[in-house]
Amino acid sequence: VQLQASGGGLVQTGASLRLSCTSSRRTSSNNAVGWFRQAPGKEREFVATISWNGGDTYYAESVKGRFSMSRENAKNRVYLQMDSLKPEDTAVYYCATSLYASGSTQASHYRYWGQGTLVTVSS
Repeated sequence: VQLQASGGGLVQTGASLRLSCTSSRRTSSNNAVGWFRQAPGKEREFVATISWNGGDTYYAESVKGRFSMSRENAKNRVYLQMDSLKPEDTAVYYCATSLYASGSTQASHYRYWGQGTLVTVSS
């Protein structure tokens, strides 16, 4: 399975971006998908996850209320809508497909990872 993350860019504080993650295989629609991010000099951290059917989502406290995740299984695609962006959101964002139908905050529960897309938020 290959995952392709896209939609990153350079924006100002308060702006919005929508990241997309496209899977090469339809079987990924049976699995939860997560977004993680890694800022320069920092460890990778959990951002958000969505269950296989989109019925459940979970967000890191740092993005709750500003980010929202959705999916279109017919298109093998998952989205991360990011609003009210802050400079501390600057990072490379990675999507990953879980081993399970339900989402998880643990990176070890994710099997396939995309290449990452860079989000830079200027102050």
